[in-house]
Amino acid sequence: MAGAAFARPPFRRFVERHFLLVLVALYLAAFALWPLARLFAEALAPNKAGELFGVFLDQWQSRAAIRALTNTLEASLLSTVVSVAIGTVTATMLVLTNMRGKGVIVFMLLLPLLIPSQITALAWIELTGPTSPVLTPLGLAPEAGTTNPLYSKWGIVLVMGVEHAALVFLTVRAALASLPSDIVEAARLAGARPLRIALRILLPLAFPAVLSGGALAFVASIGNFGVPALLGIPGRYTMLTTLIYQRLQGFGPRVLGQVAALAVILTLIAAVGLLARSLAARRLGAAIERSSAPLVPFPLGRWRLPAEAGIGLFLLVIAVLPLFALLGTSLLPALGVPLTLDTVTLDNYRFVLFGYEAAERAFRNSFGLALAAAAISAAVALPLAYLSVVERRPVARLLDVVADAPYAIPGTVLGIAIIIVFLPPLPGLGVSLYNTGWIILIAYLARFLALVLRPTVAAMESLDPGMDEAARAAGAGMFMRLRAVLAPLVAPTLAAGGLLIFMQAFNELTVSALLWSSGWETLGVMVFFLHREGNTTAAAALATLALIAALGLAGIAAFFARKLPSGMVPWRA
Repeated sequence: MAGAAFARPPFRRFVERHFLLVLVALYLAAFALWPLARLFAEALAPNKAGELFGVFLDQWQSRAAIRALTNTLEASLLSTVVSVAIGTVTATMLVLTNMRGKGVIVFMLLLPLLIPSQITALAWIELTGPTSPVLTPLGLAPEAGTTNPLYSKWGIVLVMGVEHAALVFLTVRAALASLPSDIVEAARLAGARPLRIALRILLPLAFPAVLSGGALAFVASIGNFGVPALLGIPGRYTMLTTLIYQRLQGFGPRVLGQVAALAVILTLIAAVGLLARSLAARRLGAAIERSSAPLVPFPLGRWRLPAEAGIGLFLLVIAVLPLFALLGTSLLPALGVPLTLDTVTLDNYRFVLFGYEAAERAFRNSFGLALAAAAISAAVALPLAYLSVVERRPVARLLDVVADAPYAIPGTVLGIAIIIVFLPPLPGLGVSLYNTGWIILIAYLARFLALVLRPTVAAMESLDPGMDEAARAAGAGMFMRLRAVLAPLVAPTLAAGGLLIFMQAFNELTVSALLWSSGWETLGVMVFFLHREGNTTAAAALATLALIAALGLAGIAAFFARKLPSGMVPWRA
């Protein structure tokens, strides 16, 4: 009776049922499907001679492209080995032993995950260079005037390997933590010792997780721009992401077909890596039955203190010392000046905050773009999650999958796709968004939607469907149910997801490096260009401020994580 009393006209019911779905579909079509489709069309178009796939084939006959592809595969595979070694060993130690201070260790392991790649690279440069404020007082820095040893293939491998180790760690830790204790008890009854149980039973069971985490680290490596740009360009070790950047910077939009061909190869490599990860994850899920109690850590006994000291020292070197070197450089009046109480200065901070208009503008631009991307993405994620999970619309479920594509592919690929679509004047408006802040915002909206959509979908799946049904029976329309019933329940998830987007977008470089223009600099771009121009102390100061902001936002996200399903915020201990 209540539903009949509030019956709505058929046209209104039709609009309510389809309006949101159409809006979300148009949003994803304009910002995701259309750019990616145009990218492939541009890359696979005939060349000037009319040959089928001529643009693509012509591009991949060049020595520069083949060398960049070889370097990309080589550095990415080697860095993945480093990531797998660090991530697997640390996850095994933390899950399978009674080591103390696990919360601190997890935080140190995940620090590189919270820090933008260009800041990570800059921190390592300052740690290992001839003017290192950390190594110079110890007499361990390279000789003055020598090239930084990280400006090489092995420098890229090391820094990317450390940066992406957290991805392997999170995957392997989750797999080991979910193994049942029955396996260990059976092995103990058979007389096996803890080390044998770990090496011969538990780690083989978690091997699919090692492969899954390694595939994820590999995909992250091939799409990484910050590390190859800061280390590879000076070291003349060109990878696909930096080759695309250099060609666009050197020749402009007229080489879009060429760089689109390079971007397609990046996409295909990423697709292979993601497919391998999917297969490994499926194999892990089907490996064993997880119905008993979780594992109880093995006691280390007299080896506990040496193990804690060893892993603590290792993490101090790879996670903390580079940041101290970055901070120390930011406090120097000039490179080469020893860091003492007499030489410490805040002039670099005053310069980037109040004395350099481009840096001040970059703060405003990054804050505004990140905030807009977070708010709009959350507003889109709410109805899409509702239509996919609660309404169970097939089209919405398909759109839910499509929304992941811009985040799964390398950011450089998305940047090229956005340029191809939004460089020409918009149909009917005659206005181009190229060289404006709007094109950066569009790229952020496409790339980061998945960060808020995934937790929102998980939150929707955990809700009691009876609440929506009761509101529907009471005559509430879809907009009313979404606004008054479901939105308040998933608001913490939306807020946390929006905060994750803000964190990513605030210091983003990969997409912005291709799309920025004068007046629309971002923080990531400014750190990169200050360093390239030789103003390393100012770059370090700006990077330190960005780092402080990132860690502060991570703390806020951890606070929100208390109200979210486990695992939604990766650095939640």
